[in-house]
Amino acid sequence: MVKYILCALGDLMHLLEKIKEKSFLVFGRAGIDLYADPAGTSAETSEMFCADLGGSSANICAGLSKLGCQSALVTSVSDDVVGRFCLNRLAHYGVDTQFIKIKAGEHRTSLAVYESRLDNFQLCLYRNNAVDFQVDNQDVDQVDYASYGALITAGTVFAGEPSRGSTFRAFEHAKKAGLPVIFDIDYRPYSWSSSKVASDVLTRAGMASDLIVGNDEEFGFMAGEYDKGLDQARALAEQGKLVIYKKGSEGAITFAEDAEIRTGIYPVTAIKPNGAGDSFLAGMLAAIAHGCDLKHAILRGSACASIVVSNPGCAPAMPDKPTLEAFLESHPGPTATL
Repeated sequence: MVKYILCALGDLMHLLEKIKEKSFLVFGRAGIDLYADPAGTSAETSEMFCADLGGSSANICAGLSKLGCQSALVTSVSDDVVGRFCLNRLAHYGVDTQFIKIKAGEHRTSLAVYESRLDNFQLCLYRNNAVDFQVDNQDVDQVDYASYGALITAGTVFAGEPSRGSTFRAFEHAKKAGLPVIFDIDYRPYSWSSSKVASDVLTRAGMASDLIVGNDEEFGFMAGEYDKGLDQARALAEQGKLVIYKKGSEGAITFAEDAEIRTGIYPVTAIKPNGAGDSFLAGMLAAIAHGCDLKHAILRGSACASIVVSNPGCAPAMPDKPTLEAFLESHPGPTATL
């Protein structure tokens, strides 16, 4: 037991020190978001839409960049106006696009149409023949992993081939270069051929990761039973992994070594449900990168999530440093935890 605790401590220290390098290699999708304008408008009756960058991994990249870190995205986009729009918006947010492959043919960049409202919220996601699944071994082999502090991926990247295999290959490259792997479970049922395949693959990804972030439903899905999600999170933590178990309005439980850190949220008047998880992860990692202890980093991630759900869009709603500091200074939170 003493030997295990010492190993876990070493793993956690290595993870946190690598995050402090402030340079992240991110795998996953970029897409275009169209959201009805003004806020509160139904998409099906709207006469105006705003357009900006979307996609979970692209959002994480934008959030990290806006908070003073470096981020590079590894993905594919279609060789058309939508793909070029995404590249331009990534560059606008300061994201490194050198590892993004522009792919001709019938594959297409994802499109999300949604609303800035909670009542009867609708999100329509077009991912037919998704181009981001076309990242292959050659794409991941070209990266100089030693130039980065950590690898991040969202679970959607594992839903199709060849990106599933190539991302696991990237995990191997990262480990050889001494990079920790950060995994946001991000389970989207519509992306997978079956729940059995999804459970098996996401569990494999979790076992290969050093930091795992997910909500109660996602951990429950990995466990095979939704009411066993907390047990699944604890089991992964017992293997020396840093695990963040998000509980929505009840905050989060972080399992770090033999400690359980409970944190609350910053209540806001939300206008939409999406984007919170991406902003949470970007905010938490940026806070660690800038020297915050783990508990305060998680709280800053929670504040970022609250900012995003209370503003239209995802990437454009990600806070920069002044916005985050102003929010923290003016907000009475976080909520208390049991």
